[in-house]
Amino acid sequence: MNDAPEYGETWVYESIVGALPGVNIGEAGAIALQIAVFEVAVLVFAWVYDLWAAAVAGTAAIVVAAAGSVVMLRMGEWTRAARVPAPYRRLLFGSSIEVVLGVLAFVALVTHLFVFDPRQPGTPLMTTLFGPEPPVVVVYLTLLVLWDLCYRIGTSWWAAVVGLWGAVRYRFDGPTAKTVRRVNLLNVGFAVAQVLLLPFVADQPVLLLAVGGHVVAVTVVSVTAAALTRT
Repeated sequence: MNDAPEYGETWVYESIVGALPGVNIGEAGAIALQIAVFEVAVLVFAWVYDLWAAAVAGTAAIVVAAAGSVVMLRMGEWTRAARVPAPYRRLLFGSSIEVVLGVLAFVALVTHLFVFDPRQPGTPLMTTLFGPEPPVVVVYLTLLVLWDLCYRIGTSWWAAVVGLWGAVRYRFDGPTAKTVRRVNLLNVGFAVAQVLLLPFVADQPVLLLAVGGHVVAVTVVSVTAAALTRT
């Protein structure tokens, strides 16, 4: 019997990993592979182009993205195992809105890095990290890591919103309510993990406000959802 979740009941990230033919490395293997591929690439390019300061920032982003992967997998697993109403599950997973939010976050970040920031007084962040003529392959890897991070941030947004909606809309049995609260508090944990990024944008007011505001907003919404979850 195949106990794998059906399409439409998973995050897009889970669907991609699960749909790869002939690949069955498990959750831990997928996350380890994610960290290894990105971190090895960061270290190799840091050595080749002497970009060790940028490597520290890149490593922090990889760690946060990996934490997001763990959180996504656990939230998906716990939610599917709980007896939440079907509309709750469809809204959380089937809508794929976390991808839309991730795209919006990524486009906003790229616009900031390549359009807004260079027009401000002082040295742009990309120049600070990679010099006046950033290597093309390094920029490619940077954008790939940033997309990975933005997708998980978009998922965190969506999980917070759906969690609050579900807490207001539904009553759950005791075990389900406990699981839903755990999911919301796990989302808070991922938001707090993103504090690791703040030192790298401390001199970037817009990014500092965006990341800090996101952490606060997700924390407030998810804690409120956990508190309002009823039986």
